[in-house]
Amino acid sequence: MRVANFLIALAAACGASTALAEQWPTKPVRIIVNVAPGGVADVTARVLGARLGETLGQPFVVENRPGGDGYIGFEAVARAEPDGHTLVYSPARA
Repeated sequence: MRVANFLIALAAACGASTALAEQWPTKPVRIIVNVAPGGVADVTARVLGARLGETLGQPFVVENRPGGDGYIGFEAVARAEPDGHTLVYSPARA
């Protein structure tokens, strides 16, 4: 009987969380790419941004912030408004 109560409570919690969820994105989303334009990371971010924009109904704007070994782009994201509408796309280093 305890398992049934747990499953009922879990289902209620999941239903409540989706009922209170906000729609995202509510405005254009910035994608900061911390490398120079024209490279693989830039092209990939632009392709992904276009597809996400079509799917989610808001534009995804790619902005390149190269320099400082990537830290200029990271700083721009860290200083952005914490509303979930600024993302970073950074290539991995081997």
